[in-house]
Amino acid sequence: MAVYTEVSDEALRAFLAEYDIGGLLAFRGIAEGVENSNYALRTDRGDFILTLYEKRVDPAELPYFLGLMEYLAVRGVPCPTPVEGRDGEALRQLAGRPAAICTFLEGVWPRRVRPEHLAPLGAALARLHAAGQGFPVHRPNALGPKGWAPLLEGCRARGDEAAPGLVAELDLHLAAILAAWPDEGTLPDGHIHADLFPDNVFFLPDATGRPAVSGLIDFYFACTDLLAYDIAVCLNAWCFEPDGSFNVTKARALLGAYEGVRRLTPVERAALPVLCRGAAIRFLLTRLYDWTHTPPGALVTRKDPLEYLRKLRFFARAETAEAIGV
Repeated sequence: MAVYTEVSDEALRAFLAEYDIGGLLAFRGIAEGVENSNYALRTDRGDFILTLYEKRVDPAELPYFLGLMEYLAVRGVPCPTPVEGRDGEALRQLAGRPAAICTFLEGVWPRRVRPEHLAPLGAALARLHAAGQGFPVHRPNALGPKGWAPLLEGCRARGDEAAPGLVAELDLHLAAILAAWPDEGTLPDGHIHADLFPDNVFFLPDATGRPAVSGLIDFYFACTDLLAYDIAVCLNAWCFEPDGSFNVTKARALLGAYEGVRRLTPVERAALPVLCRGAAIRFLLTRLYDWTHTPPGALVTRKDPLEYLRKLRFFARAETAEAIGV
């Protein structure tokens, strides 16, 4: 369910009158996504995406997200570009919510990740990191290491309903991860996507028929953090098979292409196992929090937190980068 706020015809017409994007031809809700209300918008000048930002998004942070997307797009990263109204502003109000229109990106996200997706993904991620250097706004990662203990505390009362003994196991994992986490300033940092799952990456075939990245979307978890942490998120999200096994071939393709654009430092490479554990516990905890706090009958589909428990256990056994094939 991705339309939480309905938009009336009258409100939409008044909203679009503030833009110079042509006459409306079609308007429909988009069924994918869980954080905001998204609509596909077609005018006689092209296709756009209208997003209404829901209560989980802090309106004060929207200028960072929209500004970063514009900054990256100007530098060649295939991401949505915010569309400014006639007043020069991209962010305004619609139906009582902050709202923005962005350009539409062609492409399809991979329902089943194949090995040939990983090299273009790695290169695109490295180009994003390189292009983001120089963007002047800093946004701390609210779902980074400092946010994990409060998330776990919020799951303590009902967390074991997902699996017996889960909370106690997560206490141990979290303590070990935080103890091994890289000290501040020891790894390169910059602007990261922090949520580059398969449904946030669009592909189209290139001239040879192989998949090429055509779009990176959903920058609403973007922040300033360790660049290698973004790689760890991708290793979690892209390199496990449906049976739970870790695909080393995919991991090597991702890292090889990334390093074709930006070389990892030895310290970054050595830190990858603990960064992967951190990424696994981050997504486990946010899923577990939603799982324990979603009321019965809610229209939001709860994602399985135990998928990331299995990934966390795998990375906890991998003490070196070589152990995960990288």
